[in-house]
Amino acid sequence: MLFEELGIEADLLKSIQSLGFTEPTPIQQQAIPVLLSGTKDFVGLASTGTGKTAAFGFPLLQLVDKGQKHPQALIVCPTRELCMQITKDLANYHKFKPGIQVTAVYGGASIGEQIRDLRRGPQIVVATPGRLIDLIERKAINLQEILYIVLDEADEMLNMGFREDIEFILQNTPKRQSAWLFSATMPSEVKQVSRRFMKDPVEVSIGKVNAANTNIDHQYYVTGGVNRYQTVKRIIDFNPGIYGIIFTRTKADAQSVTESLIREGYDIEALHGDLTQVQRDKVMGRFREKSIQLLIATDVAARGIDVTGITHVINFELPDDPEVYTHRSGRTGRAGRSGVCISILTQRETQRLRQIERMINNRFHKMDIPSGKDVCRKQFFHFIDRMLAADISHGDYETYLPMLREKFALVDKEEILQRVAALEFDRFLQYYENAADLNVRDDRRSERPVAARGERVERSDRGDRGDRSESRSRFSDREGSSGNLKKLFVNLGTKDGFYKASFLQFILDMSDLKKEVLGKIDMKEMNSWVEIDPASAPKMIRSLDGKKFKGRIIRMNDAESGAGRSSR
Repeated sequence: MLFEELGIEADLLKSIQSLGFTEPTPIQQQAIPVLLSGTKDFVGLASTGTGKTAAFGFPLLQLVDKGQKHPQALIVCPTRELCMQITKDLANYHKFKPGIQVTAVYGGASIGEQIRDLRRGPQIVVATPGRLIDLIERKAINLQEILYIVLDEADEMLNMGFREDIEFILQNTPKRQSAWLFSATMPSEVKQVSRRFMKDPVEVSIGKVNAANTNIDHQYYVTGGVNRYQTVKRIIDFNPGIYGIIFTRTKADAQSVTESLIREGYDIEALHGDLTQVQRDKVMGRFREKSIQLLIATDVAARGIDVTGITHVINFELPDDPEVYTHRSGRTGRAGRSGVCISILTQRETQRLRQIERMINNRFHKMDIPSGKDVCRKQFFHFIDRMLAADISHGDYETYLPMLREKFALVDKEEILQRVAALEFDRFLQYYENAADLNVRDDRRSERPVAARGERVERSDRGDRGDRSESRSRFSDREGSSGNLKKLFVNLGTKDGFYKASFLQFILDMSDLKKEVLGKIDMKEMNSWVEIDPASAPKMIRSLDGKKFKGRIIRMNDAESGAGRSSR
């Protein structure tokens, strides 16, 4: 099928041609003809990177009236990064159709400038929920004339606690002709929004719901818990052309891994909740420009990142929620390209793969952690390939050839190659000369790692049963009450848009504590109870109690003191 067959007008087809799009993706084929009618509600389920922005972008640009200088279409998305990316894409889509204005409004930027942009009368507004609500309250934007609403990455927005904001927006668009919801997954919260605010929506599902991109090779490596960092380092060295994201559970882990890799000379940055918006923009700018090779991020910080060309996603640890794995892996293998999603596991964690395999309808491939010799060999041939591919057509190299011939007159070709290899690979060869085998084999117990020259290996007084020691949570894998743990009350629950995994990530990010200090989490609609190591309880309370969530004060205290009552 061609774009011309979908009903797209000539000016927009020129943009499609100039962008190099040859044929529509499956979600575009099924969505665009429906959306061009402008009167039908729509639910589109498709994995990240399948062309959803173009699927709703071209219909919006065709439907809005550029003669009307007020917002007619509203696109709501979860993060600043995605908001900016959608705005940039729409600008490219309508470059042969002048007169349409698209304005982005998001947190972390000057609200005054955004208000001035809105006064210019854009036809399309792209917004994050929090900033949009703020602008509505300031009467800087009027939803009364909105005809079309797009909820992009709806599952992410609901997981982030924006359900009330989304419902408020939908309730206050009286002239809305259609609502279009796009999501990678279809959790119950998304279904509830669809049922409540949409009328007989056309539903399109590309592939199996919750299935991961088939262009992605899902791999896993099994090692001892104490060797997790050394394993990720070796994977990076074994893939010299890597351009990817390493996911950690907490911002403390993200910062720790980043600092360790930077000390060893890698081009890498961390992306987590402690960064200011200016710092975050700077990191993302360097990553998009490929000035840095790798980004280390928490799931919360990485939401909405839309960067093309990512070759690898590495899970430093598996996420608690299998659906989060789908979002992580979806950062690679986009736009028809292939990608690799790697998970570093202990022996005990391999049991969890079966659940994820069923959800993504795909198999994981067990890989051996490369040996030191494997790494050196891979790096060497990568260097040779780069050397042979070097462009020597520019530059006055002939000037130096007589001098070079004189210098190398008594040196044979084999010795020249050896010397080139020594200059380029001496550090690698020394580092990996006596490198340990980091694999945990099924037929033997993992051995204590042997430090390679220049390689710092962490040791454990508990022996090296890494698959059973380091990664085992002291509390969180037990059911019911966990020994001497303290129980804390907090006035946040499922009504705030949390599910167990996202709530766990939220309280860990807020407190900067490790998951191992937590026990059972019991979530109710209006509040929750969290079991925690008594020594860590005061820090958890200090980090959350009195802080604000969506404008409401969080209350956290010792449930056993009798103070555990909701403050709603």
